[in-house]
Amino acid sequence: MSILNSVLRRQPDLTSSAFLVIAFLTGIAGALQLPTLSLFLSTEVKVNPLMVGLYYTGSAVIGIVVSQMLATRSDKQGDRKRLILHCCILGALGCVLYAWNRNYFILLIVGVILSSFGSTANPQLFALAREHADRTGREAAMFSSVMRAQISLSWVIGPPVAFALALGFGFPVMYLSAAVVFLLCGALVTFLLPSMPKSALKTDTTLASPRQNRHDTLLLFFACTAMWTCNGVYLITMPLYVVNALGLSEKLAGIMMGTAAGLEIPVMLIAGYVAKRVGKRFLMRIAVGAGLLFYVGLVLFSAEWALLALQLLNAVFIGILAGIGMLYFQDLMPGQAGTATTLFTNTTRVGWIISGSLAGIVAQFWGYHAVFFISLLMSVGAAYCMWKIKNV
Repeated sequence: MSILNSVLRRQPDLTSSAFLVIAFLTGIAGALQLPTLSLFLSTEVKVNPLMVGLYYTGSAVIGIVVSQMLATRSDKQGDRKRLILHCCILGALGCVLYAWNRNYFILLIVGVILSSFGSTANPQLFALAREHADRTGREAAMFSSVMRAQISLSWVIGPPVAFALALGFGFPVMYLSAAVVFLLCGALVTFLLPSMPKSALKTDTTLASPRQNRHDTLLLFFACTAMWTCNGVYLITMPLYVVNALGLSEKLAGIMMGTAAGLEIPVMLIAGYVAKRVGKRFLMRIAVGAGLLFYVGLVLFSAEWALLALQLLNAVFIGILAGIGMLYFQDLMPGQAGTATTLFTNTTRVGWIISGSLAGIVAQFWGYHAVFFISLLMSVGAAYCMWKIKNV
């Protein structure tokens, strides 16, 4: 209750509320598109599974390039608020393209580029929120954790709505709905978010200090990438493992995912609440420790009750990683909020690129259970990196 009271006390003004609403809506915009993408490509564009896999890989690579390029520019010059607005507009245009175009290569090139701009609105929003929190004296960890919880909430609501729209009314209606959400975000950004333009001289001065943290930033990048890879491997493999290897109900996979997603929200809020007291490095070490125990549990136990109980460790693992990992990057890269936030976001993308290939190859030759041994080894690697990073 004290955590909730603290959140309410810290979020009374219109600007802070706008950040929360826009974070939720940008999450909805993504959650309306991504869950049905493979279905859209196979049924509407009519491509084979290999082309679907190529699309996901190409999308991740292009997304990394676009987001990192925009992040570097946003930290050096211009107004981050205007960049977020432009990303929302381009994201809406991308949704319109998906609504009416069915040419695979146009979608792979033009559609992915527009979608990459749209998805960059989210990390830029978090970067602006960090700058706003620092300028107004607001506790950044708690504020960012509440914002991150909005993303999790949007992914509880968005996927069912996406499937209902796509299957009930068709993909054009679903994508046009996402376009409307992007435009609504753009309007809220225009009228409610603060403007914080940068001067080149000020930025050059600020960017000189993070160079001493480059080694720690690299270690954190490797650790977060390994952790997201473990999560990606788990999400890809778990439904097949539960049904095909263990012979359990298909519903169990959905219950396990729902349980973890539901538990992640309070974990994020608690982590944000205690971050200033215990430190971000300590929390990230708790996260990687929980991940180690989670994958040890998956290797050792196969009973239904055990798989459900392990979701608490999974929620601690992902909840802290998603909520505190981004803030840790920002602390290691002072004056580069946009680059730091996007760098963290790209650990997720790189993790998905690796996990897609890794899960398929290992499962093909050694079985589903062997995949969790690989995840355990990667968790050990992530733990090593976390223990080599200095405290911030």
